[in-house]
Amino acid sequence: MCHRNSYSYQILLFIIILVPCTTVLAEPPSPFKPDTPYTAKKSGPVTHDVEFSIIVTPPYHCKVLKVWVPVPQSDVAQKISESLFSTFPEKVKPQVSSEPVYGNRFAYFEFHNPHGAQIITHRFQAKLWNLNWQIKPEAVEMVTNWPAQFAPYLTPQTIQDQQQFQQVLKQIGNKNEMKNPDLMQAMSWIDQNLTYDHINASLQADANHALNKRRGHCSDYHGLCATLGRALGYPTRVTYGLALFPKNSPSHCKMEAFLPPYGWVSFDLSETQKMVKSIQASSELTPPIKRSLTTAARHRLRSGFRENSWLLLTKGTNYELAPPALKPVRIVRTAYVEADGVALPEPDPANNNKREFSWMTSHRYTADRPFKKPFKDFSALRSD
Repeated sequence: MCHRNSYSYQILLFIIILVPCTTVLAEPPSPFKPDTPYTAKKSGPVTHDVEFSIIVTPPYHCKVLKVWVPVPQSDVAQKISESLFSTFPEKVKPQVSSEPVYGNRFAYFEFHNPHGAQIITHRFQAKLWNLNWQIKPEAVEMVTNWPAQFAPYLTPQTIQDQQQFQQVLKQIGNKNEMKNPDLMQAMSWIDQNLTYDHINASLQADANHALNKRRGHCSDYHGLCATLGRALGYPTRVTYGLALFPKNSPSHCKMEAFLPPYGWVSFDLSETQKMVKSIQASSELTPPIKRSLTTAARHRLRSGFRENSWLLLTKGTNYELAPPALKPVRIVRTAYVEADGVALPEPDPANNNKREFSWMTSHRYTADRPFKKPFKDFSALRSD
């Protein structure tokens, strides 16, 4: 009897010792997740009534016209309500679904034997805030092993001229030798080496175009910066959205980088560069004021900022649409269109050399109160 009790006691003691050891050896969960909400300071809410139309002219005798329209989603930075789609003259109900990589949502329309142009209109209300991250570069934490969920945000675009790309990375600096995030150095390099150009632009957030041409618009600036950031070890993504005030080209993109402990932070390199050039070219400002405003604009860029008149539509690059299109897309600005299995070319209404478009957008925005255009109005820098 005593032998049995002694044997049972030994087994119990073994279990007691084993269980704590198993618990200690388990890896703690990572605090970083790609779906982490924005942590920026919010201010200046504005509610916009949006009426956004896409007018598609299919080829003659087109049998099947397919249109994917990004659907804005609510999050910490924007609240979407009263969303309603309609079509004219054909009546087509959309199929709304999400792609699995970044969670972008699309309304999918399929027109059979369409005659003439088809108009898709999306009416909704969007409440937006100014976002100020106020990041301190020296406080950004370096991460050597990112969780697997960050893989789509860490793979750089394939670069054709690797020698030139590596030279740029050397100019920026090695991340293991820098105390401050070298992502900031990448932004400075782009500001010093790229020229804004709507005519000579890729419309596809193409790092190769920006690197080789040293020209482009917001898409190329942020596509190259995102690729540089990933090569330096930072998760990044190009984000596309709408500028909710009258302009020829309604779409505009920004870049976001995941910078612990701040999470996703938004940066707008191209608009900051354009604003600094406008400050320097002004005949109404004195040299000291020009210097002050230039410093403020660049500080706002490095601190992370997103305005209350920009609506986020899509995140990320290189993904399958939902439902799948002919092939994966690089990015979606305002829509993606196929006619009988052939993608229709992207319009660029800001290029005054263009005279023909297979599709075009029309838009009307009504805000509940006046708001500043923070990249046009110099006084916005004084209040930031």
